[in-house]
Amino acid sequence: MTSSTLEEAVDLLTQENSPFAVTEALVNGLSLPVFANAPKCLTELLQQSTEEFSDRELLIFEAERLSYGEFATRVSRFAQVLHKDFGVSKGDRIAIAMRNYPEYVITLLAAASLGAVAVHMNAWWTASELTYGFEDSGARLAVVDDARAERLQDTASKLGITVIRVRPENSVPRDFDTLMAQYPDAASHPNVSDPDDDFSIMYTSGSTGHPKGVILTHRSVITAIWSWLMILPTYETMGHPIPAPSDNTGQPLAQSNLVTVPFFHISGTNSCFLLTLAAGGKVVLMPRWDPALAVDLIESEQITRFWGVPTMSADILEAAAATGARLSSLNSIDAGGAKRPPSQVGKIAKQFKQASPATGFGMTETNGLGLRLSGKDYIDHPGAAGLLIPPVQALKIVAEDGSNAETGAVGELALKSAANMRGYLNKPEQTQDALREGWMFTGDLAYQDNDGLVYIVGRKKDMIIRGGENIACPEVEGALHQVDGVLEASVFSMPHERLGEAVGAAVYSVESLSLSQIQTTLEQTLARFKIPEKIWHYPQPLPRGATEKIDKRGIREACLAGSVATLGTNKG
Repeated sequence: MTSSTLEEAVDLLTQENSPFAVTEALVNGLSLPVFANAPKCLTELLQQSTEEFSDRELLIFEAERLSYGEFATRVSRFAQVLHKDFGVSKGDRIAIAMRNYPEYVITLLAAASLGAVAVHMNAWWTASELTYGFEDSGARLAVVDDARAERLQDTASKLGITVIRVRPENSVPRDFDTLMAQYPDAASHPNVSDPDDDFSIMYTSGSTGHPKGVILTHRSVITAIWSWLMILPTYETMGHPIPAPSDNTGQPLAQSNLVTVPFFHISGTNSCFLLTLAAGGKVVLMPRWDPALAVDLIESEQITRFWGVPTMSADILEAAAATGARLSSLNSIDAGGAKRPPSQVGKIAKQFKQASPATGFGMTETNGLGLRLSGKDYIDHPGAAGLLIPPVQALKIVAEDGSNAETGAVGELALKSAANMRGYLNKPEQTQDALREGWMFTGDLAYQDNDGLVYIVGRKKDMIIRGGENIACPEVEGALHQVDGVLEASVFSMPHERLGEAVGAAVYSVESLSLSQIQTTLEQTLARFKIPEKIWHYPQPLPRGATEKIDKRGIREACLAGSVATLGTNKG
């Protein structure tokens, strides 16, 4: 049976006894819609997937290949290590700091099986930033690789942190594999976690001050995963199934995901690994980003879904074109973390006709759940952030006075669902400001059109006030992305004696561009007061911060300090 509308499809899929049946539950003191038949915790999710897909391949890293059953066995064995050798029990915090190795997600789920809380430490952090993370989280046991162990040496000594090393080059006191060898049998652990128990703490990088630790519960993570799992059945029920990819013989391919982003990002852990685990698919890990290697892995492993920041999908387009790779197994090329330049959407559709370009909006604070747009809808509306993902979320655009903004009017985007975080670690005031009656105020300025499409026009604090005129930096960045030759752009305020602030921009291009050329193009889409008066040029991709988002603050400081070459200045 098919349905012609989204509402009818959702109603059909959420009926009682359906895998996506919806009921009400008390979450953080609020009655919210939740999935009635979803696993109650991450340990239950792993058990269900292992029972259903035991012999399927789950995790591939270089020459290593683990089936669902083998992965679950390693999780159980390392849980014994944590419990018997280090006394880990419910509520304890275990830090993870490493590259994308299999041991990362083994540790994550081993901790969950004991009711412990995994603390994601950013592997790019400096020694002082790691010190802050341990002091803030209170974690005193850490599972790390060699590079992080060396960086952590002084902090471990000062705070009394016990360090377990994965893949050490030399002999160490606590080697991950040596510790696991003590427990050859996979002893089962009784499930000790309730849905609303804490599962992990994941740090987000702010533009100022220290990162905030986002507390995620078992229910909040699974709510996001089940919402994503329902996307394909929704399209099918509406009568618009997404074609399944097939191999050279015409046989359908199992879902597989190339993980290009770190597990200490919500997209790496949730939308790449845990979603694939729930769907019975295969995850292929890359220790670091390499476009040529990514193309090779997509071809050799018959990857069906690629997820990365927009720069990565641009790299894939270029790397595939250079070798003539068709990447015929791909049926989805997703992007997140930053807005994809609209021109790139058309390039993907043209170069990989079998693959559906897709975009999404989510936050660490919402477990990555939020908006999504794909296929023809995305091609027709490349500037949109997406549609609200059903069935348990609510959305509103909040005007400056706190009322609901009218259709087409700009306000702050707020999302409400059981996928939202429990709060910020040790930051009650910031938690209260962000979470209000269950609504997560995202800090993003947006509007919604008559079709429900959401367009994000800027950050609430990412504004330039030029002579009393408000200018949203992302709007100018979007226009710069339309200039031929501009691959990346970052817009920021410059101090101005008369106007208070003026518009400045940094662009990454490999072609020779002039200030007048760029400004002439921008005049076709922007009011003159929005056009950058000064533009700096980067011959390589713009610097990025801890979450792979462009480091706007660092770029602004470098440009204004004269550390970056300019294309010129327009006195305006």
